[in-house]
Amino acid sequence: MPQTLERPPATQPTRRAPGRPRPSVATIGIPLAYVAVTVFALWWLDIRPAALLAGFEDIARLVQRMVPPTTGDPGSLVSLAIETLWIAIAGTGIATILSVPLAAAASRHFAGPRVIGWLARGTIVVTRAIPSLVFALILVRIVGLGPLAGGLAIAFHSVGMIGKMFADVFEELEPSPREAVRAVGATRAQNFVATTLSRALPSLTSIVLYRLDINIRASAVLGLVGAGGIGLALQTAIGSLDYRRALGIILVIVIMLLALELVAYLAQRALSEHAEEHSAAQLYGEGRAAASPGWNRSRILRVGSGLAALVVFAVSLAQVLADPPSFGRLWANTARVLSGFFPPVFSPDIAYGIFESVVMALSATTFGVVFGLVIAVLSTRHLVRFEPLSLALRGLMVLLRGVPDIIFALLFVAALGLGPFAGFLALAISCTALAAKFFTDSLVRVDPAPLRALEATGAGRMQVFVSGVWPQFVPSFIGNSLFTSDLALRESAVLGIVGAGGIGFLLEESIATLHYDTTAGILIALVVVVVALEAVARWARRKVI
Repeated sequence: MPQTLERPPATQPTRRAPGRPRPSVATIGIPLAYVAVTVFALWWLDIRPAALLAGFEDIARLVQRMVPPTTGDPGSLVSLAIETLWIAIAGTGIATILSVPLAAAASRHFAGPRVIGWLARGTIVVTRAIPSLVFALILVRIVGLGPLAGGLAIAFHSVGMIGKMFADVFEELEPSPREAVRAVGATRAQNFVATTLSRALPSLTSIVLYRLDINIRASAVLGLVGAGGIGLALQTAIGSLDYRRALGIILVIVIMLLALELVAYLAQRALSEHAEEHSAAQLYGEGRAAASPGWNRSRILRVGSGLAALVVFAVSLAQVLADPPSFGRLWANTARVLSGFFPPVFSPDIAYGIFESVVMALSATTFGVVFGLVIAVLSTRHLVRFEPLSLALRGLMVLLRGVPDIIFALLFVAALGLGPFAGFLALAISCTALAAKFFTDSLVRVDPAPLRALEATGAGRMQVFVSGVWPQFVPSFIGNSLFTSDLALRESAVLGIVGAGGIGFLLEESIATLHYDTTAGILIALVVVVVALEAVARWARRKVI
C-alpha cells in the first residue's frame, strides 16, 4: 500500500550559521549504513543487470497479456468501489473519535494518572507500527469476511497515526489559555474542550482529511485478504489469470484514488486559506446580544460542512455494519484469537522473515532516494529549467503514487515468480515516487537569497546547486529519507501476503493455520523494529537539523 503516508517531516530547510559546519555523525553514518545494506542486498537478492533486464522482459510479456484492459461487470465493480469508500470513511471516522481522548492522554500536558498516559502512548505506538492489512488478516478471523473487518482494520491502524498527530498538535498550542481557565476552577474536561480542542479544530480537520486520503488507498487493497472493497475483484481476476480484467480494475483503482486525492487537496487548501484569512475575532458574526455570537457566511459553511461530514460518516458506518456478526460469536472469536496470542513464540523463521523485510525496505529506500533525488532536481528550477520535463516527471510520480505497493508486488510476482526480488522492485518504485515528492517539496522551499548572491558573482547552475542549494537541503534529505524507510518497512511486512518476500508470508500462514502464538511473536518483532527505526530517525534529526 502506498500508502499508505503519515505526515512527513518538516520540509523547511534550517538556516545554518555562516561558515562551513563540520558534518555530523548522522550526515555521514546514515548514508553509509544504507549503502552497506544495499550492497549486501545486491548480492543476497541477486540484483544483477542481467537479472534486471530479464525481469523487465518478463514484465513486458505480462503487460502484453494485459492489453487491452477490460472491467467485466461494470455494476459489480462500481459497487465494490463504493464499498471501498464506505470502509475508508467509516474507519477514519471511528479512529478520529477514539484518537481525541487518546491523544489528550498521550500529550505531555496530560495532568491525569501517569499509567493512563503510558497506556495511551503505548497504544499509539503499537497500532501505528502494525499495517492495516495485518489488522485485516486478524479481524477477518474474528468478524468474518466483508467490509466490517476492513473498516475496523482501517480504524485500528489509523488510531495510532491520527492519535500521534493529534497529540503533536495539542502539545504545540500556547499554554496560557489553558492555565487561565484552570485558575478559575474549570474541570479537566471543560478546560480541554474550551482551550485545546476548540483551538486545535482547524488543524485536526486537516489531519483527518489527510488521513482519509491515505485510508482510501489502503482500503483499495484490503479485499486481497477478504476484508471487502475493490481489492476482492482484483484478487479474483489475478487468481483466475484474467490479466486483462486485472489491468482494468487497477486502472479503475488508480483513477478513483487520483480523483479523491484531488478532492482532498482542494478541501485542505480551502481549510488553509480559511485559517489564513480569518482571525479568531472574525470567526463569528454579530449576535443579538453582545456576549452571544451570531451567524455569518463563514460560520454557516463550517457548521454545514460539519453536519454533512457527520451524515456521510453515519451512512458509511451503516453500510459497513449492514451484516454484523452476532455478539456471541464475536466475543467467542475474539477470546479465542487473543488467548492464542499468549505466550508469544519466537523462532529463527521469524527472525529471518523480519531480516528479509528490513533488507528489502532499506535497499529499496536507497534506490528510491537516488532516483527520487534525480527526479526532484530535474523537476525544480535550481539546476534544470525545462518546464515540460518538470511537468512530465511530476505527472509520472503522481500516477505511480496512485498505485498501491501491493498491486505492484502482485504484478511482479505474476511476471517474475515468488520471492523478495518482486517485493524489492515494488518497494523501489513506491520509494522513488515518495522520495521524489518529498524532495521536490523541500527544494522549492530553499532560501533563495544565497542562490541569488552566487548567481550575481557569475556562478554556474551546478555551482549554485552545490554551494547554495545542497547545504540547505541536507537536513530535509536525511529526514525525508528516513521517513521513506519507515513507510517502506511497514509495507515490506505485508508484501509476503502475495508472495513478494518478507515476513508477510509467515504472518499470513500463522493466521491461516491458527498458530496465533507465532502471529504474536511476529507482531512484537515488527513493533520493535519499527520503533527502533523511529528512534534512529529522531536521533538523526536532532543531530542534523
